[in-house]
Amino acid sequence: MGNTLKTGFLLAVMTVMFLLVGEAVGGRNGMMMAFVIAVLMNFGSYWFSDKIVLRMYGAKEVTEAEAPQLHGVVRRLSLAAGLPMPKVYIMPTDSPNAFATGRNPQHAAVAVTEGIVRILSADELEGVLAHELAHVKNRDILVGTVAATLAGAVMMLARFAQFAAIFGGGGRDRDEEGGGGILGLLFMAIVAPLGAMLVQMAVSRSREYLADETGAKVCGKPMSLARALEKISGASRAVPMGASPATAHMFIVSPLTGGGMLSLFSTHPPVEKRVERLRAMVVAR
Repeated sequence: MGNTLKTGFLLAVMTVMFLLVGEAVGGRNGMMMAFVIAVLMNFGSYWFSDKIVLRMYGAKEVTEAEAPQLHGVVRRLSLAAGLPMPKVYIMPTDSPNAFATGRNPQHAAVAVTEGIVRILSADELEGVLAHELAHVKNRDILVGTVAATLAGAVMMLARFAQFAAIFGGGGRDRDEEGGGGILGLLFMAIVAPLGAMLVQMAVSRSREYLADETGAKVCGKPMSLARALEKISGASRAVPMGASPATAHMFIVSPLTGGGMLSLFSTHPPVEKRVERLRAMVVAR
């Protein structure tokens, strides 16, 4: 129920953001148009956001004949976790990473990069896939995928608000109806991306710890997952992925590189802390 409420909250946030920008740019007419767009976006976010994210990264579904070892590991772990067999995708990039998506366990997908298959041992890859299936088991995938769509939509709105402010968007209709004006548009342009990042951070950080724990229990190899996290973290810095900030929270390790302000809005806990917790699981046995 918690993630269902979160999903509803995120869709409501997206609707409100569209209405605010629509009103600021075009008054009542703009708000009505924004409401129609928001309804369509909400529908698309629930039913098609997983396909949008997979297409964004050029992920290709692979059959058991094309990737027998990968399918075998996913099938074995799915049985151990009590889950239906998800679809399996491979992303054509050397940067090592992985994510799970879908609206529920019956419509889930697991995607891994070519790079992660190349650099990890069989046990380490099993740990990564167990982590991703843990997101499916813990019902994180819908809220995470909807959050990605929300963040992308909010960033799009912010860019639109910036253009509208520069070119005097809203005009007479907004002035007559007491709209937000140029200052309101500038406020939206600045605050909207910040809000999107905070939503991602709130959705993702605590769930990564839980997915690590659940995944380690499913595969029975906490240290394999710990080693995989360390390898992925180091290799992804050497071979950046160029991922969209809107989807960064979906990956097992953040594909974004850089410090400063970017680190303040990290969607993942530090890898060192995650490894420390996994090691503690071994000691506690």
